[in-house]
Amino acid sequence: MTRTAVPGDGAGGRHATPGRTARGLNPAAVVPVVCALAAVTAGAGLTPPGNAPPLPPGTPTGAPVPAPENDSPPAAPTLPGPAAPTLPGPAVAGAARAPAVPFGGHRRSYAPGALRPTGTRADVDARVVALYRQWRAAFVRTHCVGAHVISPDAEVPVVGEAQGYGLLVAAYLAGADPGARELFDAILGYVLAHPSSRDGDLLAAEQDAYCRDVNGGDSATDADLDIAYALLLAHRQWGSRGRHDYRVLALRRIAAIARSEVDPVTHLLRLGDWATGSGELARTSRTSDWMLDHLRAFRRATGDPYWDMVRRAHQRALSNLLAGPGAGTGLVPDFVVDTHAAPRPAAGRVLESEHDGQYSWNACRVPLRVGVDAVTSGDARSVAAARAVTRWVRRATGGDPAAVSSGYALDGTPLAAGAHPAFVAPLAVAALSDPTAQPWLDALWRHLVATPVSSHGYYAASVQLLSMIVVSGNYWVP
Repeated sequence: MTRTAVPGDGAGGRHATPGRTARGLNPAAVVPVVCALAAVTAGAGLTPPGNAPPLPPGTPTGAPVPAPENDSPPAAPTLPGPAAPTLPGPAVAGAARAPAVPFGGHRRSYAPGALRPTGTRADVDARVVALYRQWRAAFVRTHCVGAHVISPDAEVPVVGEAQGYGLLVAAYLAGADPGARELFDAILGYVLAHPSSRDGDLLAAEQDAYCRDVNGGDSATDADLDIAYALLLAHRQWGSRGRHDYRVLALRRIAAIARSEVDPVTHLLRLGDWATGSGELARTSRTSDWMLDHLRAFRRATGDPYWDMVRRAHQRALSNLLAGPGAGTGLVPDFVVDTHAAPRPAAGRVLESEHDGQYSWNACRVPLRVGVDAVTSGDARSVAAARAVTRWVRRATGGDPAAVSSGYALDGTPLAAGAHPAFVAPLAVAALSDPTAQPWLDALWRHLVATPVSSHGYYAASVQLLSMIVVSGNYWVP
């Protein structure tokens, strides 16, 4: 997403503009993306020409990802996908340590009654690993400091959200990918090299094709939440005695989120560290940032009941939306406004598009957010939210994932045709908590397994991969 000036917006004149709605819908907007910092290009003999920097010489190589560890090891994944790129840099101290929660080990159980796709765990796990290999080969680049995840379907080549996704994926795939910790540390190196211009313990959310911070160099809350959470995962997986002290970095970022991205009055999440003051955007929140499992993890890591208060504020806001505008569908809007009074769906465009007050390219992740909290915490409010959207969408589509629309008005009126993976995949996570949804879950899983990664669709592929990690039973809260 890009940023543009709006006088009197209460955010220093900077806010996000349409980008998410272009994902997968505007091929003409897709740009070739690669970073080439001087120190790297000089050593590699690269000279980036014009606005289309070259890929590094040679074909990316890397050790293949083996089948996940399990009591019954699955066959090697059958879906195609080139090898992941080799990551630069020295070996990580302590990198040989086995992950504490290896992918495929299923050492953490979900809440009682949670569903899983029909089939063997070995086969389900192998499908996730196969998609991961495609995702890593398509979107991980190593042309700047460390490694980063590119976003060819966003309006800037590199976005913070993507780095958060990359760190999460690396931490969860540890045990299936022997290079997972190396990948994690490489992306973390990139994150640490790009501090926000407003709060240096947060990430500058946007970079250009040469990895230079652009559009103010300030933060995006969803990226910082995922990064902090991923650091807690890494501390649990590998400990903090290697190249980075994951726990210290996590606590520092959690503290920065509290001071710069949580409204001190409402305790609702702001859009970023730039959304301050008294303007409209300072009183706007993105529903897909309401990551309840992350807030629970922050409470556990810090021991601070403040994070319980923040979590409860978001649960109240979500319940009010589902009892009001989303009653009967379980749908919520991309953005809510008037957070200091009575949070309500945005009326038309407030930040990204005319669909900001509808279930669109941000809110499509909410079934993933509430669904994962439902299966990991068993919280009755999250379970109810997951079941509400599941039961409505099953009726609306006749149980056919291909009939899912790419966006809805909150009353369930479709906005766009086409079952985009970013809209389909999170619904599978929500379905895990509905005991009547086994046929629907199986249909969704078959649909996702048959959906390969598009090299132009980082957003869809990332949401799909994260959702499949959850559905496979390999998600856990640190």
